[in-house]
Amino acid sequence: MLSKAKTLEYYKLDSLDGPIGKVKDFYFDDRHWTIRYLVAETGNWLVSRQVLISPYAMVGVDREEKTIATDLTKAQIEASPPLETHKPISQQFEQAYYGHYDYPIYWGGPFSWGAYPYVERNREQWTKRPESKKSWDPNLRSTSAVSGHHLQALDGELGHVLDFIIDDETWAIRYLIVDTHNWLPGKKVLVSPQWIERVSWGERKVFVNLSRDIIKESPEYTGEFDLTWDYEEKLHAHYKREAYWIDELAEI
Repeated sequence: MLSKAKTLEYYKLDSLDGPIGKVKDFYFDDRHWTIRYLVAETGNWLVSRQVLISPYAMVGVDREEKTIATDLTKAQIEASPPLETHKPISQQFEQAYYGHYDYPIYWGGPFSWGAYPYVERNREQWTKRPESKKSWDPNLRSTSAVSGHHLQALDGELGHVLDFIIDDETWAIRYLIVDTHNWLPGKKVLVSPQWIERVSWGERKVFVNLSRDIIKESPEYTGEFDLTWDYEEKLHAHYKREAYWIDELAEI
């Protein structure tokens, strides 16, 4: 199901033996635009470090209770490699983190989850598809830090990134929510990461290979109730771009 990142923030997190805390932020990679870690705000528990939860551990999102369930124990989380607050996530940390939980590395293959195009949580399947030699270096970004980056169309700037739409089954970022109030008063639009040419992190700009006019005429985004199958089909038809679910079906 599709949800805004800011909607999922402050959802409660449950371990197998009690609450962990609340969702604070998300880290994603800028190659596949997929959530790699959820950052937990633990309150008085493990206050000296960030607690990161991989999508491999997330077993369900309950929207009525505003809870995300995990299959980890508190002891497993407490024994995981420490990451100091406000420190960037290094490759060494990720190697240690994935080794601690014995997860298949997501950067070890051509798909968004390494050897898999989806989050494979069945441990018995992990050894059946060998990791590719085509590994890559992940570069992780925070959704809260990227919010506010300006969107640059082919013919000029038109707004800024307001939020992200996340698929909580695959943990892929499906869309960026762009606020165009500086150019189109009050209008919000969705832009797929597949339409991004590049990101200048130093300039805080996201460059898309779309004109301002085509974005101006795109279906307006007014809230999460818009995220229906019909709305998504109309959105992709407007831009004349193939939908993400077609590509993913081909990869399975």
